[in-house]
Amino acid sequence: MAARREEPCIVPNSHAPDHAARPPLFMVGLCLAAVYVVWGTTYLAIRIGLHELRPFFMLGTRLVVAGGGFLIVLKLLGAPLPTRKQWLNATILGTLMLVIGIGCVSVAEQWVSSGAAVALISVNPLCTALWQVAFGRKPSGLEWTAIIIGAIGTVVMVMGQDFQASLAGTAIILVGVGCWTLGTSLASKLDMPHGGMGFAAEMLCAGVVALLVSAALGEHWALPHTVEVWSAWAYLVVFGSLIAFSAYRFLVERASPTLASTYAYVNPPVALFVGWWLGNETFSPNVFIGLPIVLAAVALHTWSQLRATPASSATSHAPAAGAGRSSPRTPATAAD
Repeated sequence: MAARREEPCIVPNSHAPDHAARPPLFMVGLCLAAVYVVWGTTYLAIRIGLHELRPFFMLGTRLVVAGGGFLIVLKLLGAPLPTRKQWLNATILGTLMLVIGIGCVSVAEQWVSSGAAVALISVNPLCTALWQVAFGRKPSGLEWTAIIIGAIGTVVMVMGQDFQASLAGTAIILVGVGCWTLGTSLASKLDMPHGGMGFAAEMLCAGVVALLVSAALGEHWALPHTVEVWSAWAYLVVFGSLIAFSAYRFLVERASPTLASTYAYVNPPVALFVGWWLGNETFSPNVFIGLPIVLAAVALHTWSQLRATPASSATSHAPAAGAGRSSPRTPATAAD
């Protein structure tokens, strides 16, 4: 008679999102609206702020105010502060995604229009797929097709007058895209506070790092003199950082990283329209030719991931050797 096999003890993985507790549909809708519309408008706000503020000083002050204020409110409501390890991880993610990611965009917008900048940023999901290769995941044939199509669209845009006028600005934006997507891919692998405290810690740590970078670069620290720049800075604090960034991290953590990544479809048209309407910006034909190619590639990539999700779910629920052991999220589900 065969000996009874002892079932292994199931140890919950604190780093994986709790998919059993799905957020309310209206919350997902509000977060998507914030990520879709608000983020698309922040690029013009950054450009307006640069009229009087230096890039990293503007970024650091807005993140310290947003992250610090958010953290104080959460602490007063009883939320525990991050551990020492979580503070370190928040610094790593905040530096990659906010200091380098958004900082590079802020620097580049000194020479590149806000609409053109966000058009180039639309390659974010495809760049994330390339990070998945670095993390050992083999993309499907459809994903490789999407990456190649997206690369073609990016080349078409970069060949236009908007980017040819500033090759340095174009390169800086691409560096920012690479670091943002790396941070998004690493987010599921690092121990971070759950929910709002994690977002607040990321913003606060990133703000401190951005101010250190600003000081190291010798940026001039001075408050704005005009209502227009003050309004742009306040808009970035409230809407760009507190609302939009928190909504994005909420979607990645509580809903679906793939769903969160769909901001890449909506931000470019919003930014182009707002830049033309309020910022009097003009764009070369290459942007309007290359951007639809990139968006089609992003759509193909997202569809390939959604198509693979049922198969992945079935596999995860099927009995297998080592069942009962919790496994962390793979880069495929952590990517934005």
